[in-house]
Amino acid sequence: MSQSTTIRVLIADDHAIVRQGLATIINRDPEMTVIAQAEDGQQAIDLFREHQPDVTLMDLRMPQVGGVEAIAAICTEFKFARIIVLTTYDSDEDIYRGLHAGAKGYLLKDAKTNELLNAIRTVYCDRQYIPPDVGAKLVQRMSHQELSERELEVLRLMTRGMSNLDISTALNISESTVKSHVNRILSKLGVNDRTQAVIVAVKRGIASL
Repeated sequence: MSQSTTIRVLIADDHAIVRQGLATIINRDPEMTVIAQAEDGQQAIDLFREHQPDVTLMDLRMPQVGGVEAIAAICTEFKFARIIVLTTYDSDEDIYRGLHAGAKGYLLKDAKTNELLNAIRTVYCDRQYIPPDVGAKLVQRMSHQELSERELEVLRLMTRGMSNLDISTALNISESTVKSHVNRILSKLGVNDRTQAVIVAVKRGIASL
């Protein structure tokens, strides 16, 4: 690959040591160069606008603006954006949200160097990079019924141990409406009670304890 076609990479991660490590690995490859580093989602958006990199590595959990929101914003503005989610999280909800937002690849931070570089080259060539285990979880996630935004709110409050009355007060809705939301949540998650719903929510990455 000639100098004029060197793959220009933007790294977005809130941990400096991770950014530095990734930059060292990428810059050692003669066909790639790191052109910018962002420490949060908003900075990632700003740096993408400024540099318009060939490939972006995007962490999901960052302050200010999260990775999913940053991906969605970038892909809305730049249709050509090639973004790889690079994260420690592999829950099916994280995978779904990252790819649904517009990412073309999904890679865990414990991936080997060769896999990272191969993912960058693959996405640079306008192909998706989704490892088999990630793809399997994505297929499983696609089979689930979608929870509405309100149902997600209720479910996340459930994981905090809040009763129907507590939730109705927090969301300023009636307790009977909360009960209806809870019943639909149980049905969509395929569980029988609130405890099982919380376990599934945490396992899938929909909510955290």
